[in-house]
Amino acid sequence: MESRKEVVFGHLILVIGAFVALYPFVSVLLQALSPAPGSTAQGLTLENFIAAWTRGGFSRSLFNSALVAISVVVATAVAAVLAGYVLSVLKFKWRVLVFALLMIGLVLPSEARIIPLYNFFSSTGLLNTYWALILPQVASSLPLATFWMANYFSQLPDSLGEAAALDGAGEFQTLRYIYAPLGMSAVMTLSCLIFLYTWNEFMLALVLMPDNVAVQTAPLSLSFFAGNERTTEPEVIAAAAVLVALPVVIAYFLLQRRFMSGLLDGAVK
Repeated sequence: MESRKEVVFGHLILVIGAFVALYPFVSVLLQALSPAPGSTAQGLTLENFIAAWTRGGFSRSLFNSALVAISVVVATAVAAVLAGYVLSVLKFKWRVLVFALLMIGLVLPSEARIIPLYNFFSSTGLLNTYWALILPQVASSLPLATFWMANYFSQLPDSLGEAAALDGAGEFQTLRYIYAPLGMSAVMTLSCLIFLYTWNEFMLALVLMPDNVAVQTAPLSLSFFAGNERTTEPEVIAAAAVLVALPVVIAYFLLQRRFMSGLLDGAVK
């Protein structure tokens, strides 16, 4: 049994941690809601958000970010489920070697891939297109995603596959009707992580699609907008930053229960 002092101390640590984590976002939000110098508004106002939305063209860039992030999440999740099942359930000779090659992708710095990616997409004519951002991020997310799903599937009892085989199910049917449904909590947790990582990606977007405004993502548009406006209206820049971060915050709150259940399932199994 925990003593009262331990409970109070634990809650105090959580409160302090929550304050430290929320303070930057809350301070930016309050600045975004504050009237800009020379404004006739009194108290909190939404005029900075309207100005940022109108002048920054964030409707298009938010759509681009959503398109890229959803495409990366779907492609990575499907590939990770298939690869994770093969590596954890099916036994083949070079499984350890394949795992080792995948792990290289976890430790390879993203900066080391920028120049080769630029040269490749420049030679194929895919610079300043959606593909220049979707394909590299699927490739960079796949090692972690495959390791995640393989680890999850390996902890499921072997009797599941054996029972399916006795009923005449093939490998694909076993994956589709048994392993994939059981792994949905892990897939949802993984999807949240990949969505967050993909939405916030800046370096790839800066190098691979800087010249085509029609496909620029929200973080890149925010950078250009802030660079042009930072000495004049910081309140409008703060509003633009909130607009870019808001979809991720909303997605997390909508999926937080599924996200936490996936983490706990992985810890308990």
